[in-house]
Amino acid sequence: MRIPVHQLPHGLGLDLPSAATAHAAGMDLRAALPEGEVWALAPGARRLVPTGLVLAIPPGFEAQVRPRSGLALKHGITVLNAPGTIDADYRGEVQVLLVNHGDLSFELRRGERIAQLLVAPVASWTWIPEPSVEALGDTERGSGGYGSTGR
Repeated sequence: MRIPVHQLPHGLGLDLPSAATAHAAGMDLRAALPEGEVWALAPGARRLVPTGLVLAIPPGFEAQVRPRSGLALKHGITVLNAPGTIDADYRGEVQVLLVNHGDLSFELRRGERIAQLLVAPVASWTWIPEPSVEALGDTERGSGGYGSTGR
């Protein structure tokens, strides 16, 4: 699949997202901060980080913004609304909502890999209103909720 991408002025000079290995599911997004500027993300703080990218996701697909496992493990940095969804009809800048769940302040710099981006198909659907819950049919689980299938 080929996806059109535009780099905004503050993203120029940064590498476009790319897969780190041949079988990687996602591509790393980079922080498009001003050159030489450092953003501190204090413990418990959240911040919207620009990537300098505008995408044209094809209809029938979405882009998902997900945390990077290394940042989560080593620093407690994650994507707050993970996975964040970029709809096919969105044409604004991709930005990443980061949160620091760690114990120490985390410094962000230009070009730092902050999240990963995946593209996935999206099924469309319509609702079929049913007159009763019984009309939905029964399953082995039934209406068992949280914890009903095990520990």
